Parts: sequence; structure tokens; C-alpha cells
Amino acid sequence: MKTRIIVDSTTDLLPHLKEQVQVVPLTVLFGEEQYIDGVTIDHKTFYEKLVESDVLPSTSQATPAAFGTEMKKAQDAGAEAVVITISSKLSGTYQSAVIAAQDYPNVFVVDSGTGAIGGGILTERALQLAQEGRSARDIAAILEEEKKKIRIVALVDTLEYLKKGGRISKTVAFAGTMLNIKPVLSIVDGEINMLGKARGSRQGNNLLVQEIEKAGGVDFSRPVLLGYTGLSDALLRKYIEDSRHIWQEGLSNVRYTLIGSVIGTHAGPGAVAVAFFQK
Repeated sequence: MKTRIIVDSTTDLLPHLKEQVQVVPLTVLFGEEQYIDGVTIDHKTFYEKLVESDVLPSTSQATPAAFGTEMKKAQDAGAEAVVITISSKLSGTYQSAVIAAQDYPNVFVVDSGTGAIGGGILTERALQLAQEGRSARDIAAILEEEKKKIRIVALVDTLEYLKKGGRISKTVAFAGTMLNIKPVLSIVDGEINMLGKARGSRQGNNLLVQEIEKAGGVDFSRPVLLGYTGLSDALLRKYIEDSRHIWQEGLSNVRYTLIGSVIGTHAGPGAVAVAFFQK
């Protein structure tokens, strides 16, 4: 039986992979303005509005009905399905998928425990397993184990959005801006944590490299994806150049994408991130 992969719209994927999955959208809210993520607002427009807005945007979880629609399509096509959602610690979207799946015995829901490009590499792994002919049940079981090895590390260009989101104080944000401090963050077990602080982008890039090495290095037999936030990928391209020694041993080309709204809201424009499976 064929297996479909269903994701929510917070999952960041390369275009050719996005064509292979079904996407259930969340809602993005800028004050009273509502947008359907990936449908009535794209990532570029999101960052344009993020920079212009005084209000930090929020997201509303995908509904059980929206997941149910995709699950029924799979059932009607005679297919099983694996649903991969953003971490349940970051959104209620996982619970919506679980509720919808109660009516579909051949649908298996996986809490990615991560988000954005982290969800992207887990989804890419699911597509690989589906192409090998694995059943939905087997794919879900493998993902539950392998997701434990996913690491995201990110260098944030500005403290402004962490301040707006209440993750750091105004005093820390002000001092950090004056000193050109750029925090390095991770998503561990679905929660955003600060790993360290660097002065300037070059030191920040070095700190990113150190955090990857601390995690035990990159498992190049699994998907790797880099990402950036904002309207320019210049900082990411600089990071790739600075960290070339990491990638040249295992990748013929370094793949990257624009990160979406949920992580982008907290990181703000100008962030650089790496998602990988640790060795």
C-alpha cells in the first residue's frame, strides 16, 4: 500500500520535496490581520510585514478538520499516511492531527520534536523511507527513533525579536545591541534555548561550528538542510564559506531554504540556522 506524507506548513522544505507531500496550513496573525500560511502569505511577504509591524505576529494551530481532509484524501486513494507536525511544545497542531487520526486506522502521527528546517530533514527522511516501500507504521516507528538525533543550531543577527517575544529582557537586548552581541540558539526537545553569545558575525559563525562539533558532528548519510530568515541570504552564504571544512567532506552541495513564520518570528531577520542528524 502506498504511503503519503502529510506535514503542517511550518515544515521548511526545498521546492522539489514540497511537491511530494501534502501540506496542512497554520494561520499567521499580525494583530487583527489573518493569513493562511503558505496560501495567502508566503515567506518573503511574511518578513516584509515582520520588519514593518510594531506587533509581534503569532500563529494559530492547524485544525483537526484540516488534517482530516488530507487523511480522507489518502484513504480514498487507497493509501496509508504518516503525519509529521511541529513540536507539541511549540504548537497545538500535533494534538489536532492526533484528534483527526482517530477516524483513520492507517494514519500515524509523529511529533517531530522540532520545527522549520528540523521538520524539513525529518520529512525528507520519511520520503526516503516511503520510496523504499516501507509501511506507514514502520516509517512512523523509525522517525520516532531518528528524530532524537536531530539538532538545530542558529545564529541570530538581532536581539530585538527575542525581546519582543519576552525571551530576553529589554536591558539585555539593549546591552547586546550596543556590544554587537549575536546569540546562538538551539531547538532541543521542542524548546528554544540559548547556547552562547558572540560578538559579531565572524565569532558567531565560529560558535555555530563549535556547537556542531559539540553535538558529535554531522551524519551525512541523513538529510542536512541550512536555512536563513529575512529578505537576504547573504549572511548564510558567508557562514557557508566560513564553515566550508564541515560540509566539503560530506556534501557535494550545501542546500538551504528560507525559514518560515514560527521560528522566524522569534529569530527575526538575518538569522542563520543548520539542521542535521548528529552522528
